Amino acid sequence: MVQNRSPGAIFIVFYEKPTVPRQNKRSFPSSTTKPISDLIINLTPATAHSHRKWTQNQIGCIPSCGDKQSPPSIENMVYHSTFIDEEGIVKACGCPLLPLKSHIRGPAPVSDQATTDIIDEAITFFRANVFFKNFDIQSPADKLLVYLTFYINVALKRLEGCRTLAEGTKAVINLGLEDVPVPGESGFPFPGLFPFPPSQEEAELLRNYLKQIREETSGRLLSVAYRPNGTPNKWWLAFAKRKFINTIAL
Repeated sequence: MVQNRSPGAIFIVFYEKPTVPRQNKRSFPSSTTKPISDLIINLTPATAHSHRKWTQNQIGCIPSCGDKQSPPSIENMVYHSTFIDEEGIVKACGCPLLPLKSHIRGPAPVSDQATTDIIDEAITFFRANVFFKNFDIQSPADKLLVYLTFYINVALKRLEGCRTLAEGTKAVINLGLEDVPVPGESGFPFPGLFPFPPSQEEAELLRNYLKQIREETSGRLLSVAYRPNGTPNKWWLAFAKRKFINTIAL
């Protein structure tokens, strides 16, 4: 630093820019510890409430840079079903027979058209949940959500080569005509997801419910997989290449 104190002189000050130590990318400022739930965006109120409850109970808060605990992995932040109230819900092989907004004949209770059902959740969450290799099941409805996510993945693979809505409709109709296996039978996608049926009557009840929910899911999937003009929606059919879930954490 050079200073000239003569009258009318100009002060010239030279200084060195202070260096700021680089922070580890994995560290978090100690003064900004915030719950992960504060970072959740673009969720419906019901979904955000359910997801916020899960993140606070299972993950907690982002640790400060002074904590030894590492931040939670994004791989564990799957979307769970909001149908956690089991009161009055009939089950078959541990699978809740949740109400559906469907006119297809089957054992499912009829739900109000203005409400959200499990199929709406499965389609809404599909493009997020399909990326996860693990799924922490927290309710019987989560098991049904896993089953529907897998079925949507299968249906998209059938639609992958269909260039028009008419071809896609034919493909999902043929998929609906296939046999629907139940736990304990060959072809059921997730052994151990549901217990084996204790009787043939319960096995047929579950089979009929799964058949009904698959057909309803196929119809709603067509409305998002294809645009109003009948052309494929690449933002959906691109997910046909994804492989859903390698491990289920029961």
